[in-house]
Amino acid sequence: MNKIAIIFLLCAGAEAQTRVNQIQVIGSHNSYHAGLPPSANAWLTRLNPKSADSLDYQHPSLDAQFDAGVRQVEIDIFADAQGGRFAHPANLKLIADEGLPADPPFDPGGLFQKPGFKVMHVQDIDYRSNCQPFTGCLETILKWSKAHPRHLPIFVLIETKEGKSRPFQQETEHFTPAVFDDLDKEIRSVFDASRMIVPDDVRGHHATLNEAVLVGAWPALDAAKGKVIFLLDQRKAEVDYVAGHPSLRGRVIFTNAEPGAPDAAFTEVNDPLKDPALIPSLVKKGYLVRSRTDADTAQGRTGDTRMRDAAMASGAQILSSDYYFKEKSKWTGYSVSFQNGAIARCNPVTSAAKTCGL
Repeated sequence: MNKIAIIFLLCAGAEAQTRVNQIQVIGSHNSYHAGLPPSANAWLTRLNPKSADSLDYQHPSLDAQFDAGVRQVEIDIFADAQGGRFAHPANLKLIADEGLPADPPFDPGGLFQKPGFKVMHVQDIDYRSNCQPFTGCLETILKWSKAHPRHLPIFVLIETKEGKSRPFQQETEHFTPAVFDDLDKEIRSVFDASRMIVPDDVRGHHATLNEAVLVGAWPALDAAKGKVIFLLDQRKAEVDYVAGHPSLRGRVIFTNAEPGAPDAAFTEVNDPLKDPALIPSLVKKGYLVRSRTDADTAQGRTGDTRMRDAAMASGAQILSSDYYFKEKSKWTGYSVSFQNGAIARCNPVTSAAKTCGL
């Protein structure tokens, strides 16, 4: 057997043994965020300078992010069952009242008039997205996935948005179990079962999802290539999403669950500095963990790498950043990347081997 064949067999063997939760990837935070246009930014700066500073970032299209190496995206959604709920943002009038020029139209195609989940950060304030509506974002992901059939699994983090902080903002719809049924339907309308890894796939014959992950039931990396894994961001949404679906039976999305709960497979520890021992302990048990390397543009402005370095060393499988690979901070050049431009690496906590099929 020649040397090339031996190397191929070794790599194939590593892929077969390595599990989805035994690698580490870099993701983008609020991946849809197109940024504030000039007048909206000027208006918000007058209203709340700190808030305007925290929103001073933007991302290219989802497919461009995947091309750059991103393997986790985050999409914020608002329920809009009838359509039109968010079609007339209040800040458009407030901007005009300030004597500021009108920004470019935010919805030239009239998508906000149609029923379905909408993608935005804050209603009436920060609502421009690089993909719209939610199914449009999913279609972009699917198209890229089909064009790259052996890609590492893509994690799609979904944050369900509710409530308002200012009187002028539109009331939101509550995410009830029925609304979550609609969310699953929208996902399934774009992605068929063969292109996703869902909780039923991981649970298998085990009584609960938590039991399965504690015995190493995440699928092999090789079997997960070309697929998408959906994750739910907010823990408060867990109760309504699990209702009627014990241990996430029949559901599409993995909840952000308290470790030890029946539906626990994925959890978030967004601040890796608060308890440095927590994330490694969860990763060793088999949980999939998302952590953040920076937040609210703070690290981008100061260049402080402590949060980034702690998250990377922790073994959190998903590292979320506003500044990934070549998308560097405009203030300091801060960014998050692996050595030699790799898009993923063997997990520093769970993988002792130098190669894990990557």
